[in-house]
Amino acid sequence: QVQLEESGGGLVQPGGSLRVSCAASGFTFSRMYMSWVRQAPGKGLEWVSLINTGGDMTYYADSVKGRFTISRDNAANTLYLQMNSLKPEDTALYYCVRGSHAMEYWGRGTLVTVSS
Repeated sequence: QVQLEESGGGLVQPGGSLRVSCAASGFTFSRMYMSWVRQAPGKGLEWVSLINTGGDMTYYADSVKGRFTISRDNAANTLYLQMNSLKPEDTALYYCVRGSHAMEYWGRGTLVTVSS
């Protein structure tokens, strides 16, 4: 069965950094594009970032470009999102998602709270 498990969320101060991870299993991770999607409290889903299979092509929402970096370790079946210069508006539940267009498998999310 496909499983995606996010971790690494927590409370950080504005301007701080945090790295969230996603452990994948139940499929050939290295053959799949992967995405990060987030949902701020009381708001809808927002696509954050996308990475191709080899990890050499990445895409970002304008709201996070220049601050966030998506990466992957195919040998470890793990997806990462390095978040720098965090802002209060980055506070959200961050989901690891399999795919780019068809995103049928999601993790349960890890909560990132940016506050003083």
